[in-house]
Amino acid sequence: MVLLQLASRLMELGRLQGVLYWDTPLESHENIFPWVHVQSAKLRAQDCLIIPEGWPNALAFGFKAGCRSLVYCQNWAYLFQGLEPGVRWHNLPVDFLAVSDPVAWHMEQILGKRPPIIRPTINQKIFFPPDNKPSGNYRVGFMPRKNKALAEQIQRIFAERNPHISLDWIPIHGLDPEGVAQVLRSCHIFLVTGFPEGCPLPPLEAMACGCLCVGFNGFGGWDYMRQIDELGFIPPQYPLRTVPWQGNGWWVADGDVLGAAQGLELAIKKLISHDCHAIQQNMLLTTQSYSIDSQRHEVAAV
Repeated sequence: MVLLQLASRLMELGRLQGVLYWDTPLESHENIFPWVHVQSAKLRAQDCLIIPEGWPNALAFGFKAGCRSLVYCQNWAYLFQGLEPGVRWHNLPVDFLAVSDPVAWHMEQILGKRPPIIRPTINQKIFFPPDNKPSGNYRVGFMPRKNKALAEQIQRIFAERNPHISLDWIPIHGLDPEGVAQVLRSCHIFLVTGFPEGCPLPPLEAMACGCLCVGFNGFGGWDYMRQIDELGFIPPQYPLRTVPWQGNGWWVADGDVLGAAQGLELAIKKLISHDCHAIQQNMLLTTQSYSIDSQRHEVAAV
């Protein structure tokens, strides 16, 4: 969870007073953070309460204490989730954080003010490339929980268009991070089918494990997604931020199953021709930008 990454950085900076919970603390992090039941929290006016989007009722604790209240928007599509009809963000004493540049841009168009950005980080001790990818059929990893029906359509389209190519489709589901990384290292390609997204981590993790990436952008993916194909899809309104890398994937409009299948064809051509070095360098530059140090600087600046 990106919110717990934020808690870790605040704890490193000596600025974390507690992590609020309703039912029980997250078991995997129970002994890491100072957990405080929400009914026992004693917020003060000098404190700062940070909540994720989709939980606006939790702001009541910050309002009651008179402290600064921040909404951390991790997905642009959920900015208004949970907000009662007729209630406007403009009428509430809140500030915002965004998880990516596209989300910050989206919020600026709506709220009139650009929020600071705190991006997620990937654990490069877990997600790293193998010495070699397996021989045999090319293996395409995908996450069934991310629009399973569309993933199946892409598979069927690819098979109809390319009856001479046999791919191994590898579902990635129900695994811990170490398990996900192990499967990704065994895959040549990662098919991205999630949308909407704020700053999707699976494609970054796949890049870190040496997979060529193909698929949907989720809009938030444009924080780091850049086209290999100069004629590829780009967002019609959002101005891409300047980054130190170039093309790192074949990205298509959300829901464009034919485009995703065509992207798979282009990725396989690169694998067959052993022409992946420049792409791999761009993937490396991309993933290095989502480090703990980068996140620490963003948190310290808020």
